[in-house]
Amino acid sequence: MNNISPTTEEATIAGDHAAPDLSHLTQEEKEEQERVWKEELVQIEDEIATLRTVLASKMRRSAELKRNLGITFLKEVSEDINQGIKNVKESNVYQSVETKVGQVTKAVTDAPIYQKTTSVIGGITGSITNKFGQMRHSESFRSIEERVGSAYENVKTKVVSRSNSTQSLDDAARSRSGSVVTSPTIPEEKPLA
Repeated sequence: MNNISPTTEEATIAGDHAAPDLSHLTQEEKEEQERVWKEELVQIEDEIATLRTVLASKMRRSAELKRNLGITFLKEVSEDINQGIKNVKESNVYQSVETKVGQVTKAVTDAPIYQKTTSVIGGITGSITNKFGQMRHSESFRSIEERVGSAYENVKTKVVSRSNSTQSLDDAARSRSGSVVTSPTIPEEKPLA
């Protein structure tokens, strides 16, 4: 049916867009070949249109079924991601890397320098914890703790009483003169000394 040589047809399928050489054909054979190609093109385009229509119909039905089942786009994406992660974890490369990381971790933790470092750090933190425990139970620490607590309470009491007395002075001034008394302002040019 078609007079194209196999090598030209393979080149066309592979994506080579060069027109076939029809120079060896007569004018009538060239016209016949073009007619065959045009008929085949029309037939293929009709099939493509039919397939697009069928595909669109199937996609609408798929979306309707998913909606009925409560399958959302987000759920599908999360399932795809989870499946991808599962595939990666089951892959030989991941297993190999995980094994190598485990071996390196074991080598580091088994190394004498690591064991010495952790024992030194553990000894230091244990010593510091012990010292803080001893300090906390000492008389000096309790005395400081009591002083800080009473100083905090004194400051808090003074701040509260001062804000109450300031407010009551403002209220008293309003009731006498009917105007608001403001606190004095300090000019910006003069520093506080």
